[in-house]
Amino acid sequence: MLTVASELGDLFNEVGYPMPGYQVRLLLQKLDRDNDSRIKLEEFTAIFTEMKDDRASQSFRKALNKKEGILAIGGTSMISSEGTQHSISEQERFAFANYINSSLEKDPDCKHILPINPETEALFKAVADGIILCKLINLSVADTIDERTINQKKLTAFTTQENLNLALNSASAIGCQVVNIGAQDLKEGKPHLVLGLLWQIIKIGLFADIELSRNEAIAALLEEGESLEELMKLSPEELLLRWANFHLKKVGMSISNFSGDIKVRNNSSVSLQDSKAYFHLLEQIAPDGSKADVPRIEVDMTGVYEKDLTKRAECMLKQADRLGCRQFVTATDVVSGNAKLNMAFVATLFNKHPALTKPENQDWTLESETREERTFRNWMNSLGVSPHVHHIYGDLQDAMVILQLYERIKVPVDWDSRVNLPPFKGMENCTYAVDLGKEKAGFSLVGIGGQDLYDGNATLTLALVWQLMRRYTLNVLEDLGHGEVAGDDLIVSWVNKTLAEAGKSSSIKSFKDKSIGTSMPVLDLIDAIQPQSVNFELVQIGSLSDEDKLNNAKFAISMARKIGAKVYALPEDLVEINPKMVMTIFACLMGRGMKKA
Repeated sequence: MLTVASELGDLFNEVGYPMPGYQVRLLLQKLDRDNDSRIKLEEFTAIFTEMKDDRASQSFRKALNKKEGILAIGGTSMISSEGTQHSISEQERFAFANYINSSLEKDPDCKHILPINPETEALFKAVADGIILCKLINLSVADTIDERTINQKKLTAFTTQENLNLALNSASAIGCQVVNIGAQDLKEGKPHLVLGLLWQIIKIGLFADIELSRNEAIAALLEEGESLEELMKLSPEELLLRWANFHLKKVGMSISNFSGDIKVRNNSSVSLQDSKAYFHLLEQIAPDGSKADVPRIEVDMTGVYEKDLTKRAECMLKQADRLGCRQFVTATDVVSGNAKLNMAFVATLFNKHPALTKPENQDWTLESETREERTFRNWMNSLGVSPHVHHIYGDLQDAMVILQLYERIKVPVDWDSRVNLPPFKGMENCTYAVDLGKEKAGFSLVGIGGQDLYDGNATLTLALVWQLMRRYTLNVLEDLGHGEVAGDDLIVSWVNKTLAEAGKSSSIKSFKDKSIGTSMPVLDLIDAIQPQSVNFELVQIGSLSDEDKLNNAKFAISMARKIGAKVYALPEDLVEINPKMVMTIFACLMGRGMKKA
């Protein structure tokens, strides 16, 4: 059996040893002697045995060899070497199809597709026109896509391509990694790519409220001696585990992951007993009748004593159904310990029945993530940095993500002699990151030192991240322009030239031009790049209210993504004429226009 680099991280997670992406890449370099991105099981197990004890190694082999419901298919997408085998989980296909069916069943725009038969490969055909993907993205992050821009009637190859462009570029804008996924891959329904994208989109929605600033009751999970700042640094996965154990602790139980430990570890016993953790978690979070209009639900615990593990899991899921939470997992998934689907199930439990009370008399205020912070974070995550960035300041404090971003803008990083892997010497990494910016990238970093990154200084960290994003955006233009140095003046000149040649009346003097607040220059430019693409009957003109401006901006951002521009900025950036983000919008459109030329 062979595995590939893109799957190594999942395999480590499967046996309870999660590993950051950069460590996986280093491991691949050690193992992949013939540079074909494929690794024999024996090679991997040998290394894994060196790293961990024999018991863990056996767990890894078991996870690979005895996992039910896995199909091996060939893939030839850019995401992997030709002929690479991909493990496709039938369990995930089943779960995602059912999730889509239940989530979109009342959407009239999806009637031609739903319900999807979860027992077949119908899911892969269902995403081919892009409509389902666009709808799911809006479910996970509301208003990401202006649905007026989705092509729905009498779809052709061209209008289908537009929908898939819109879906992929919007997915990227909410933080999905789609670098190696093309519209053609989705049109052809390549299973490993479809499942990977669906999971990213669904996970973002599931985890949206598992965050302290959006759900202050999570402060109830603070442990003795722990600060609020430390709690805020936990990832959604870590918070989810903390939450489950907060409730399980009341019955003397705990879990440490979403795979093997779902076969619960009892503090007073070393035996593993499937579904017992879930039964007790359901009992703890079930509505107790104390809230108005929320009737008490008594969880039937008799299923705990069922000896057959699959039947016991089914009994548990029937109780979850009574709480409105039967989602993502089957009884088989629980018994087999499918980490991804069990985590999704626990997230569903949290979202519907958190059973947490915000601590009283606490003298603290929480600041929500700003739009700018969210845009930067989503941009980083879309590039596939590791670890995934959940909190922009805390997750950049060891500089590992920043150093990966330098590589994305073609600034070489000396990983061997200058970089210290976490958790060691993060301060030295931060100093090196600032030095690279000043000496190699030519950034303006006056008054910024490594200590500022290490301390999570918001203003100074954002100053560096903005320059990284700006350089990344301009590099795309320089690549398309055969090395011509790109800058603000060049972009403004190109925008006005393109508008004039298309006979448009719009023009801009700078990225602070007041007309940008109406979105007309952006919409005119989109129509100049792709003639007749904009339905101007949907655009508000004349004396505009703030709501009119926002509707125009939503339409413009989605239209830009629809014609193929990878725009990360938000509609509010146009309405408020945020010059930094406005620059990225016009630069992305310029890149799209240059590709056409």
